[in-house]
Amino acid sequence: MIGASFAPACHQRRSGGPASRIDGSTGPMNILLTSHAFLPQLGGIEFVSATLAREFAAAGHHVRVITHTPNEAEDALPYEVYRRPSAMQTARLLRWCDVHLQSNISLRYLWPALLLRTPSLVTYHTWLQRPDGSVAWQDRAKRLATRWATRNLAVSAAVAASLPGRVGVIRNPYDDQTFKPQPQPEPLGDLVFLGRLVDDKGVDLLVDAMALLHSRGIRPTLSIVGTGPEEAALRQRVDGLGLHQSIAFLGKRSGPALARTLAGHRVLVVPSRWQEPFGVVALEGLACGLRVVASDVGGLPEAVGKCGRLFKPGSAESLADMLEQELQGRATPPSTQALDPAVEAHLKPYRAASVAAEYLAHLSAIRKRRAPRDAGDELTMTFNDSITPRGEHLHSGSKRETSA
Repeated sequence: MIGASFAPACHQRRSGGPASRIDGSTGPMNILLTSHAFLPQLGGIEFVSATLAREFAAAGHHVRVITHTPNEAEDALPYEVYRRPSAMQTARLLRWCDVHLQSNISLRYLWPALLLRTPSLVTYHTWLQRPDGSVAWQDRAKRLATRWATRNLAVSAAVAASLPGRVGVIRNPYDDQTFKPQPQPEPLGDLVFLGRLVDDKGVDLLVDAMALLHSRGIRPTLSIVGTGPEEAALRQRVDGLGLHQSIAFLGKRSGPALARTLAGHRVLVVPSRWQEPFGVVALEGLACGLRVVASDVGGLPEAVGKCGRLFKPGSAESLADMLEQELQGRATPPSTQALDPAVEAHLKPYRAASVAAEYLAHLSAIRKRRAPRDAGDELTMTFNDSITPRGEHLHSGSKRETSA
């Protein structure tokens, strides 16, 4: 996710937010978050996992993270990170926690949690299938595992509908500290695309729609933000259609610089061919004051809501029609620091503290399901030699250990 921006470790959530309160009836929780992909990698799952860990810690809970992502530098985060832990360490952490949150299902960490009867909340960030739509044995195993998790949540109703059994919905947050209306943004153009330059993202479709608009006597400008393997082919396509004066390739941008770039445009275009599981990029554009025109696929309609327009997937003509209507309805880029009330209302549930509060409510509910254990119970478990009794702290040096 190009739009991802990570707050520094010292960043503090403003007080009084929804996630800043601890349920007095239960007190602070020991939360273990497992995320196969995590910082310092940058991507959608990495951003969500890091955001939730930060918000949980800021709310006063005890947070530890397990990940398979290495990091050569020391982690300067307000919670502990265990990178590539051994089976022994994983078992100890699962015994330490009150609840286990898995950010996108991973059998590596879920099976031990099920074996140790740790209450587990699993979130599904994408479809359980291969990119070509086929279902491999790993996908079938994950679908089976959904029956045994304490609770299952998906990042969109579209993803939830694709999964077996009862699956709730808890949509992803966006970086509301970075993406917001910008004071006096510099006008940069009419349309903007943000994402990787790959076939699935449909940038070529957007270029074709630009050509159709020009043939109708409508000549908007387009900024393409991002890089990828299709960039050279896209540049050739632009030149071949005679659109080089209307389309600019801006390269990769992130953080506040990206927010300023977005705010200098009128409409964010999300022309994906791929069934996007959700579409945080739409939220980022809306938060910067733009309208959104997006493909009617996957979870994108949920991200856009009533704050933009949807076009027929794969149709350059439908995209051109929606862009024409949107451009005619708005003459200039936003210039104030206030969002439209309807947009503000749409974004409110997606702010980081709001999403974290929803997760904490679910975690608090399943925490109560952890049955008390006695010594006899532990002797029956596979990891019996590696289990630490609840309440016993791990040695701090274990964070840097890795499995063989």
